[in-house]
Amino acid sequence: MSDMRELYQEVILDHNRNPRNFGVLEGANRHAVGHNPLCGDNVEVFMDVEDGRIHDIRFKGNGCAISKASASMMTSELKGKTIEEARGIMAKFHDLVVGGGDESDDMGKLAVFSGVCDYPARVKCASLAWHTLTAALDGSQDPVSTEDKEIALVGIEAALV
Repeated sequence: MSDMRELYQEVILDHNRNPRNFGVLEGANRHAVGHNPLCGDNVEVFMDVEDGRIHDIRFKGNGCAISKASASMMTSELKGKTIEEARGIMAKFHDLVVGGGDESDDMGKLAVFSGVCDYPARVKCASLAWHTLTAALDGSQDPVSTEDKEIALVGIEAALV
């Protein structure tokens, strides 16, 4: 295993063991629930959005190391960002995990997920929190499932790359 892959693995394991921004955000004005039935991952995203900016963001849930680390790193990355910035980061993250992005494409610590594209079943684990974030930003009350037609295409895209 390359030194970079080992470092990436350590970062993911650290965020799994010690997730940042974990727990319910009291007074959140945005909230969504997501589920990956194939892996058993569950996540809830809570946000306080004011004047088009994510002032605070937290998550709770359980699941595999990739899912939990992705949610942890997502919340750390997006706190303080505008909604437009958050959507832009989401698009770059999506490209990264399906193999169409470049880990050096200004992804910072999120680049640790670049290897996920080699394991199409894990793409849904890495992207669950991000799809749940999108639902919360959109004000959707419907639970997010990685088996929803649009989200399932993410895994198919990864398998085709």
